[in-house]
Order: sequence, then C-alpha cells, then structure tokens
Amino acid sequence: MELYVERGFEQTTVAEIAERADLTERTFFRHFTDKREVLFRGAGLLQDHILNALLAAPVSSTPLDAVTIGLEAAGDFFQGNPERSRIRQSIIQANAELQARELSKMAALATAISGALRQRGVSDPAADLTAEAGVVIFRTAFERWVSSTGEEVWTSLIRAALDDLKAVMLSAP
Repeated sequence: MELYVERGFEQTTVAEIAERADLTERTFFRHFTDKREVLFRGAGLLQDHILNALLAAPVSSTPLDAVTIGLEAAGDFFQGNPERSRIRQSIIQANAELQARELSKMAALATAISGALRQRGVSDPAADLTAEAGVVIFRTAFERWVSSTGEEVWTSLIRAALDDLKAVMLSAP
C-alpha cells in the first residue's frame, strides 16, 4: 500500500510492488490475481468470520440481530490497525475502479449473508432485505470508524448504525 500512497494506484506496477516486497512477479501472482487484490486480500476471511458468527447466533435471534452479531465479529479484523484501514480506504476512494471493486465485494457479502440467513430458515425476500440492510450497517460503521480516531469500539459503531437505520425506518414521513 505504501507504493499506492507514494505514486498513486494507477502509476504503481506489479513489478514495483513485487520488488518492494522482495518477491518475484511470479510469486506475487501466486498470491494475488492483480494489483487491486492487494487492497482486498482479506475479504474472504472477513466474510467467513461474519458468516460463522451469524450462523452461531442464538436460534432465538431475529434475522437482523443475527446479522448484527455477525457484523460485530468483523471488529476482530479492524480494531488492531486503524491506520492501515484509513490508508486503504483513501486509496479506494481516489480510484473509480477500486470503488467498483469494493461495491462488488459488498454485493458478494450481501449474497453470502442472505444465504446464511436462508440456512437459518429465513425466507425470501426477508433474507435478501436483511442482508442488504446488514451491508448498509457495515459500510456506515466502517466509514465512521475510518473517519474517527480509531479508538471507538467496533461493536459500538455497528450498534449505532443499526440504531440509525431503525430510527429512519420508524420515522414518520
């Protein structure tokens, strides 16, 4: 990511990334499909972590509560290194191609959450609606977290975003 900050994403080549990491280009491509994936390498692990926590939520949990439990578990990925997340997000925000990739990853997360909700017995369209709401909660909490001092507790940000969503849904027109 240092090279992306120094030179910009577009101007940074795979050869430069590999050299900085003391790797060959061939080794780089064993780990990443392209230079964009450097910024998204943990997406699968994050998704698995969220889904495992969601599926382990108490049976009595509402679909939205189960999703919230899953999203709260995502804090394990972020709490340790807020500066890295801030830098990553600033790189993504500066590049339309990366923004599109981020949206694609969020869509994949929504699909996975919807599938996990179906495993818990939630029917359509409730599973899809709840999954999409979960992604909105996640994105809102993440944006607040990277814009903050980094001292905020992830679960508190998730709960605040959930409360904000509920307030909007319950407000009169």
